[in-house]
Amino acid sequence: MANQEQASAQSDDPVHCAFFYGTLMVPEVFNTVCYNNKTVPDIIARQHKFTPAILHGYIRRRVKFADYPGITEDAEHTVFGMFAEGLTKANLDKLDYFEGAEYERRTVKVKLLEKVGDVHGEGNVEGEEKEAQVYVFLLEQHLEQKEWDFEEFKRDKLKLWTRGDHIFADCDPDKPATVAAAV
Repeated sequence: MANQEQASAQSDDPVHCAFFYGTLMVPEVFNTVCYNNKTVPDIIARQHKFTPAILHGYIRRRVKFADYPGITEDAEHTVFGMFAEGLTKANLDKLDYFEGAEYERRTVKVKLLEKVGDVHGEGNVEGEEKEAQVYVFLLEQHLEQKEWDFEEFKRDKLKLWTRGDHIFADCDPDKPATVAAAV
């Protein structure tokens, strides 16, 4: 029976990887976006693996008047996030819709973390390099100068982001994120 369930949960689509640096670092937010529920059956949850990682050459800042961040290129900075494995084409389509026209999906290289340091990255031990999709914010003038605070988001806003009826309220299905050519 378990093999039959596993086979039915899989498809012929290739699997994809992404680097999440904001609200999607929380598996419950990812599940809400991709499956319309913060909890998913184990057969689906096991298809996705989240590993701490670092993206070099980008900076994460808070989007003005929003609960979420955006990243832009900046050679002097790095961004902590999660390397997510096991994404399907359907997952990417829902993520493009969720991110909207403010973002462009790009292919980047991230470093998995063998050891996670403090909030400033002190003590991080970098490991294997992996290719991943990431959503880059296009409207730099809409970013604050301050760093987006993941702990503040989890404490103050997470509950709102794991309700299926809330996630897509401000998204425009006619303006999904654009996809840049692979690097």
